[in-house]
Amino acid sequence: MPTRSGNEAAQTGRIALDRAETALLEHYTDLVRLAYLTLPPSLSRHRRVLAAHTAVQRALPGIRPPRRGTHVPGQRRGDRTDHSERDWARAQVLRSALRYDRRPKGWPRVLPPPRTLLPALPLVWGLQLFPRSGGADELALAQALSGSPAPARAAFVLCRVDHLPEESVTRLLTAAGVERPAVALRGARQLQSSAGAFAEALLRSREFDACSVQTRPTDLLRRRRRRILACTAAGAAAITLATVAVVGPRASGPSSTPTARTSRTLATGALDPDRLVRAPRDEWADTARVDFTAWPARGDRTDDHDLLARALGSWADPSPETRTSATSTTPTQPPSSSPRLLYAGDVDDRTVVLFGDGDRIARYTEPSSDAASAPDTSGSAPTWDVARADDADVTTAAAVAVARSGGTVRYLTAPWIDEAETRDLLRPDTPAKTLRVRPDGVTAPVDSADVKSCDNRPVLQLRSSSRIVEKHSFLLADLGDLSPVHLTHTPLPGGGTPPARQPREATSSTALLAWAHSACALDGLRGTGVRAVNAWDFAQQELPENGGRAVWTCARASTWRGPGSVQVQLRTPGGPASAPARVVAHEGSTAACGRFGQHVVAAAHWKSGAGHWYALAAGSRAVTDVTLSGQVQEKRAGRTLAVRAPRDARLRVGARLDNGETLVGLGEQGGARGD
Repeated sequence: MPTRSGNEAAQTGRIALDRAETALLEHYTDLVRLAYLTLPPSLSRHRRVLAAHTAVQRALPGIRPPRRGTHVPGQRRGDRTDHSERDWARAQVLRSALRYDRRPKGWPRVLPPPRTLLPALPLVWGLQLFPRSGGADELALAQALSGSPAPARAAFVLCRVDHLPEESVTRLLTAAGVERPAVALRGARQLQSSAGAFAEALLRSREFDACSVQTRPTDLLRRRRRRILACTAAGAAAITLATVAVVGPRASGPSSTPTARTSRTLATGALDPDRLVRAPRDEWADTARVDFTAWPARGDRTDDHDLLARALGSWADPSPETRTSATSTTPTQPPSSSPRLLYAGDVDDRTVVLFGDGDRIARYTEPSSDAASAPDTSGSAPTWDVARADDADVTTAAAVAVARSGGTVRYLTAPWIDEAETRDLLRPDTPAKTLRVRPDGVTAPVDSADVKSCDNRPVLQLRSSSRIVEKHSFLLADLGDLSPVHLTHTPLPGGGTPPARQPREATSSTALLAWAHSACALDGLRGTGVRAVNAWDFAQQELPENGGRAVWTCARASTWRGPGSVQVQLRTPGGPASAPARVVAHEGSTAACGRFGQHVVAAAHWKSGAGHWYALAAGSRAVTDVTLSGQVQEKRAGRTLAVRAPRDARLRVGARLDNGETLVGLGEQGGARGD
């Protein structure tokens, strides 16, 4: 077996290190971009910029001959730095970015991932760094990337920006510790198929350039407040010491009362009730931004200074008995600038205060004066609920849940809502019923869905005012969060004018019928921070043996934080209008069935009336042929396929698009789970 001396090995290591440093410096911008796009999108842009630079700068000390079983693309002859050393740097950067939010086994969930707790260069104090904002296309691509897994994002960058072949990308991902690089490449192809020919230009734009950033101060007011607080604390300490020395010890008691906490909070200025932002009453009718920033302050206690002070003080320093909750990835800390007051008043037996700070809405509740004087009852503690509200619009800022009691929920509707009704998704033929709304915008109680069964699925049907040139009706469904979920529908191709390519409001008879079959599937999304759900009827299929016509639906749930999940459902003829469609495939953290995932193909088992089992497959409008592989082998031209197959046959489905690209099916289909 060939061997080499220690001096030769050391010399080779030094040469590799020198070459790797040269490659890292020459390609620093591309490596930072790779890390920036691979890091978790839930990070703020400032933290992601710093983490991306840290990942690249940490790549150099770890460069050494690869371990056994870890192979990156080899160096070409005559090229000193642009291949093996650069590929190793890529693998190191990817490994660091992919492990950023990984928690070791047994690590407490209440603590951040350990890598985020380690000090690392570069350090920035007093400034916030963020890439320059791009246009609508860059924003749409950023949302699509945030909905894809990190390995898929990395593969997309390597393929489109670095122009690496898929074989090299596979080796790099494997070297970085990705267990299923083929799945990552599939996700990258889906992103490429959606982004089109401009993918590289968008990825190289300033939106994703973490080396060319803007800077802004983050804590000018905080520094001033800290100086004031320091002086105040020093003065208070001196007075306290003098008082103790003269008066002596008193009876013991809690050292931090709610009044004291509130006073400390008001000293910061940002949470001063007198500085709350209040929108003019009719601003919503004369603004281009129709969202929570246009809500006026409503309710009969908007001038209750003590109530507002308690609420703001509780936000800054909640008492031990205060119950706090937040939707996924939503921070609960108080804002650094004065929030907007949206509502303050009594609802049932609770006093409710609603704030908005641009990116979030926050609801504070406490027992009303009547409830507080009643005998002790459950639910007497103050509560805080915080949810994301960034990029809200006419529909997603149209209502907020302000009170829940006895299986009902009350909403506060937006000022631009002219009519409010309720309807049951499971009864599409039953007309909507008028919902009474108080002058301050609070609705009468609306029944909540019975999650233990699928007997009813109440939703709001709201109509916006013609004063905002958005006069239309839309549906909102309560899934347990502060903001109800916007329901939309995309009909089958070829139906309606204009052609069915974009989601529409789910108020037509066709949309209501589709949602009647999909309503019960919403239960799995409760409390997950979902912003909107679109039911896309992407294909219809004539079933064998005169079985009638089946409809394939892809239901995409988009969250406020960006990532989305999808379910492919198959509804077959027969049964009541509310019969749940069968879920045949599902996938999380994907761009499928959205703007950047406009192509889909799926497969399922089906049993005919005569008892024969078939494998079915169908694709969306751009599919030209469908292929089944695995235990069933079949290929057909067109958008649908049906072939006799055993009920327990495992199916893999793929398709070819009209542009020549291939499409991999959602999910892998195992044995049949039903008829």
